[in-house]
Amino acid sequence: MDGAKPILKWAGGKSQMLPQLLPRIPENYGTYIEPFFGGGALFFAVQPESSVVSDSNPELVSLYRQVADNVEQVIECLETYRNDEDEFYRIRSLRWEELLPEEAAARTIYLNKTCFNGLYRVNRSGAFNVPFGRYKNPKICDAAQLRRASVLLKRSDIRCGDYLDVLAEVARPGDFVFLDPPYVPVSKSADFKRYTKEQFGDDDQRRLAGEVERLSEMGCSVLLTNSNAPLVEELYGHYETFVFETKRHISCNGAARSGHDVLVVA
Repeated sequence: MDGAKPILKWAGGKSQMLPQLLPRIPENYGTYIEPFFGGGALFFAVQPESSVVSDSNPELVSLYRQVADNVEQVIECLETYRNDEDEFYRIRSLRWEELLPEEAAARTIYLNKTCFNGLYRVNRSGAFNVPFGRYKNPKICDAAQLRRASVLLKRSDIRCGDYLDVLAEVARPGDFVFLDPPYVPVSKSADFKRYTKEQFGDDDQRRLAGEVERLSEMGCSVLLTNSNAPLVEELYGHYETFVFETKRHISCNGAARSGHDVLVVA
């Protein structure tokens, strides 16, 4: 399948990292496993034959399952939406859990395509709270791309759950595991892109580092991304690491829209 791209606009931030990630994926591996799936930029670039993808966010998991199993109905719902501010806030006010699954999936995609900078962010109550993006002509419904994504997602095992539980159940020696967790904050405002209502604190980062060690020792190939923060150096300094510049999309100051991320190879 050619031309597979992320469904969600906010996956674009990870897309800029693909030149760093792709050369470091092993040539041969068993199952591709991505338990912090989010926008799935690497998954859609690799297009693995055998994969397990999961996330702790049930709204995102429901979206991907609907694109896999019910893509024509999702497209039909999306085609009714308009790039209009009043429409945006009306749709944003709906609770996705109270909609039909295909309607909920279309809502998530619509908000992502029309909100500010394509962010997915929720407040502490779990409600989507990104404002209207004021784009002139966003492509709300890319039917061809959704159908291509559906083909790829159909052959994937799509799960909802905590990454530790998923990895304990599915990871086997020889598998490739890509870990893209919530990053260690590098500033007081770094929690801006929260995409679940739960925090991922320092203790969670340490548990994740322990899981990387377990996976590596059992014979999995692991790639992990995170911010260039002192805690990341402390946890992963004994592995092969690469630091590279990335662009940010949430600062109002253009000079501040860059930073450095870390890629860990274990």
